[in-house]
Amino acid sequence: MRIIILGGTGFIGAALARLLAGQGHAVVAPSRSPAKVPQLLGPSVAGAPFDGVSGAGWAQFIDAQTAIVNLAGENIAEGRWTPEKKRRILESRLDAGAAVMDALRQAGEKPAVLVQASAVGYYGARGTGAVGEEEPPGDSFLARVCVRWEDSTRAAEALGVRRVVVRTSMVLGRGGALGKMLPAFRWGLGGPLGSGRQMAPWIHLDDEAGAIAHLLATPGLSGPFNLVAPEAVDSRGFARALGRALHRPAFLPAPAFALRALFGQMAEEVLLAGAGAAPTRLLASGYRFRHPTLAGALEAALRAG
Repeated sequence: MRIIILGGTGFIGAALARLLAGQGHAVVAPSRSPAKVPQLLGPSVAGAPFDGVSGAGWAQFIDAQTAIVNLAGENIAEGRWTPEKKRRILESRLDAGAAVMDALRQAGEKPAVLVQASAVGYYGARGTGAVGEEEPPGDSFLARVCVRWEDSTRAAEALGVRRVVVRTSMVLGRGGALGKMLPAFRWGLGGPLGSGRQMAPWIHLDDEAGAIAHLLATPGLSGPFNLVAPEAVDSRGFARALGRALHRPAFLPAPAFALRALFGQMAEEVLLAGAGAAPTRLLASGYRFRHPTLAGALEAALRAG
């Protein structure tokens, strides 16, 4: 199968591209710098032009045996959410969705499947109970972004394309969120965020890529899937597990007022709020996690880093 990955040079996209290429698929990663794609991802991954808003340069790769994975979008967890940052967060996702729909209109045949990215931020702040895919969206900025992000390619379903939505949690691997935490924890200065009672759903990068590959390869699957590991922890439990993995104390909380002062609304919605998203539909689909426990996932991620 040919698989086109928008956002293929990013943290998740690169891992997915390498996994799929290793399985023998023909992988194409549209990029604003297409010549650099094989250098970044390996010679078996091809680049193609991408302007961020249309199918120009890559729509011609689509046929009935093609899959599209749309992971493109501005990083939400870097810096304060200024009005300009919030505009980029939303518009980058809507533009990528528009590019997918433009490519589908240009293509002579429709692809077999489309995987559309989203995030567990869709649910907003919830309590400690398990949150399945049937739950309604929250009403935070990030929740509203996720709703529009998912809707950006919804029209593909009317064209007869099987569409899967992946609501991703914090991804543990070399770099990413874990990379930002490690310096403080290695110095013994890590700990829970705020009260520590907010849920902290997570998934290892191997399972993030593996779950997407599973959803691509299983024809009967469509709709939303929470990409989170089965072991649910709150921020206190996550800090304790990371401290144990590093053989360091992890008792110093980052006060909520300090996080709000540093990061504003981003701290409120990403660091201090959470939902206990559960992989209900993913487990029911038959997916088996490589790293189902946080201790094992952290050990694997630290080895990779």
